[in-house]
Parts: sequence; structure tokens; C-alpha cells
Amino acid sequence: MISDYLSTVDWSRAQFALTAIYHWLFVPLTLGLGFLVAIMETLYVRTGDDFWRRTTKFWMRLFGINFAIGVATGIILEFEFGTNWSNYSYFVGDIFGAPLAIEGILAFFLESTFVAVMFFGWNK
Repeated sequence: MISDYLSTVDWSRAQFALTAIYHWLFVPLTLGLGFLVAIMETLYVRTGDDFWRRTTKFWMRLFGINFAIGVATGIILEFEFGTNWSNYSYFVGDIFGAPLAIEGILAFFLESTFVAVMFFGWNK
């Protein structure tokens, strides 16, 4: 059996790698989609063409899905630092803890606020 040869550290590495792969896949995709959605919405506002409105709405849905997956994997990654790598987190916690907490709180709330404005402020 494969589990006979793998230690807890190996399983922790595999779990972290899987989560990081998905996080590092969806976050850049979300950043790129945000830029494209902004361009499409600008074209809609400038031209008034219904094609750009429908296109923007379609890509906004995909942007929302990507954003949700990025947030979910990011939260899981932060918890994995404490659960899978507790000794490492204890060792570098004084240096690594504050920036991670700032990113986890401020960036998350800023991102969520602006995404909510984008979705719920469309017809306002």
C-alpha cells in the first residue's frame, strides 16, 4: 500500500501542494478576468451596445466563480500553515504572522467589498 511508505509530513506536503496549485491557478485567472471585465464594461458604457452588456454579464459570472474558488483555497492555505506546518509557523510566526494576518483580513475585505459593488451595483 502506498500509505505504508508515506509519513504525515509527506501527506501534509501533498495536501498543501494540491491546495496551492488550485490557488495559484485561480488567483491569476481572476486577476486577468477582472481586467477584461473592466475593459468590456468600459466598452459597454462608451458605446451603449447591448452586445458588450451581455458579454460583460457573462464574464462577470465566471469572474465570480473564480473569485469564490480563490477565496476558498486562500483561506484553506492560511489554515494549513497552522495545522500542517505548526513548528514552522511557531519558528517564523513573529515575522510571518503579521503580514499574513493583514493579507487575510484587509485584502479579503477590500476584495469582497469591491466585488460586491461590481455585482450588486450594476443597475444603480
